[in-house]
Amino acid sequence: MKRLFVFWFVGFGLFFTGCSVGPNYHAPKVALSGDWSEPVEGGTTDRSVSAADWWTTFNDPKLNSLIARAMQSNHDLRIAEARLRQARAQRRFSSADFWPTMEASASYSRERASEHGNQPVFQNVPLENNLYQAGFDAAWEIDVFGGKRRALEAATADVAASQEDRSDALVSLLAEVARNYVELRGLQQRLAITRDNIKSQQDALEITQARFKGGVASELDVTQAAALLAGTRSQLPALETSLRQTLHQLAVLLGQQPGALLVELSADGPIPPTPPEVPVGLPSELLRRRPDVRRAERQLAAASARIGVETAELFPKFSLTGVAGLQSVSASDWITGGKFWSVGPTVQWRILDAGRIRACIQVQNAKQEEALAIYEKTVLISLQDVENALVAYSKEQVRYRSLKDEADADRRAVELSNELYTKGLVDFLNVLDAQRSMYQAQDQLVQSQKTVSQNLVALFKALGGGWEGETQLAEARPGTR
Repeated sequence: MKRLFVFWFVGFGLFFTGCSVGPNYHAPKVALSGDWSEPVEGGTTDRSVSAADWWTTFNDPKLNSLIARAMQSNHDLRIAEARLRQARAQRRFSSADFWPTMEASASYSRERASEHGNQPVFQNVPLENNLYQAGFDAAWEIDVFGGKRRALEAATADVAASQEDRSDALVSLLAEVARNYVELRGLQQRLAITRDNIKSQQDALEITQARFKGGVASELDVTQAAALLAGTRSQLPALETSLRQTLHQLAVLLGQQPGALLVELSADGPIPPTPPEVPVGLPSELLRRRPDVRRAERQLAAASARIGVETAELFPKFSLTGVAGLQSVSASDWITGGKFWSVGPTVQWRILDAGRIRACIQVQNAKQEEALAIYEKTVLISLQDVENALVAYSKEQVRYRSLKDEADADRRAVELSNELYTKGLVDFLNVLDAQRSMYQAQDQLVQSQKTVSQNLVALFKALGGGWEGETQLAEARPGTR
C-alpha cells in the first residue's frame, strides 16, 4: 500500500509537469518600412547583405592580416567568451534542478543516554556507548507548476544573449581595427603631402632669397615665403603624434604591446579603396543581422520566463524524500548491524509571506516591461545607425569629387602663378596664396578619401556585418563552446 501511494504521488507530479505558470513568450512584432528613408546611392544597393568577411572588399592584405590576429587575441573578445562560458555553466545549474539530489554521510560519536530519559537505540546496551552510523539522504522536488522549467527557459535565453554579446563584441572589434587602419593610412598620406609641400616651399624660399639678393624680389617676399614654410612645418608634430597613437591603438586591439606594430606598419601605404558596389539589404533584414537587437530580444525572453519563476512560488512544492542507512554500537558488526530507512512525500507551501511573492512578481513584470522598451529602442537605434551611415557614405563621396576638382584647379593655379611671377606679371603674394590653397586642398582631399572608407566601415558595422566569423573563431580557440 505504501509503495502504491508513492507511485501515485510521483505519477501525480509527472502528470502536472506539462503546465507552467507565467506568460508564454512570443517574440514582439515590430513594424518596419519596406525601404530605407535615405536613398540608396553612392554604390549602395538594396540587395541582400552578404558581409560575413566584409573587410576583404577593401582588397588590402595587411588589413586582412590585422583582423585575423585581432580575432585570435583581442582581450575584449576573450572577456566576452569567458562571460559566455559563465552563462552556459549557469544553465547547467538550472538543468540539474530537475534531478534528484543524494548525499552520503558517515559518523562516529561517543554518547551517554540519561537514566530517566530516552533509552539507547539498541537493546541491552549500556547507557554510555559508541555509535557508528552511515547512510544516504535523497530528495526530489517535482516541478508540478513549472517554476524550474521557467528558470531553465530563462537560463537558456541568457546563454543566447551572452552569445550575441560575443557577436556584438566581434562586430565592434572588426570595425575598430578597420577604422584605425584606415586612419593610419590616411595620416601617412597626409604626412607625405605635408613633406612634399615643405620641399616645394623650401625650394620657393630659396628662389625668392636668390631673387632678393639679385635685387629682383623684395624682403617682404622672402619673409612671407619663410612664414608659409614655417606654418607648414608646424603641422608635422601633430600628424606624427596622431600616427603613433593610432599605431598604439591598433597594437592593443591585437592584444599586443603598444609599440609592437611600429616596424610592421612604418612603411607608407595607400588608403584602402571602397568597392564599386555595397549591398545593404532591407530594413526587415536588420533585426536578424544585428547582434545587439538579437541580444535585446533574448533578454526580453529571459525576463518573461522569470515572471513564471516567481509566480510558481504562489503554489505548493511537492517533493519525495528518503533516508536509508546503518547503525551500530560496535565497529565489528557495523555492516550487519541495525538498518533504518524512511521514504515518503512532502509538501511545502508559503501560505503567509506578507505579500513578498506578489511583490516579486510585480518586480519581474516591471523588468519585462523595461526589457521590451530596451528592445524597441535598440531596433530604432539600429535603423538610425544604418540611415546615418548611408547618408554619410553617399554624401562624402560627393564631397570627395568636389575636393578632387578643387585640388586639380589649385595645382594648376600654382603652376600659373609661378610662371607669371617669374615674368614679373603678378606679385609674390599670388604665389603664396596659390601654394597655401593647394596644400589645404590636397590635405582635405586625403581626409575625405579616408572618411569615405571609414564611413563604409561604419555602414558595415551598422548592418551587423562580421559576426558570422565567430564560428571560425570558436574553431581556432579551443574551449569557447
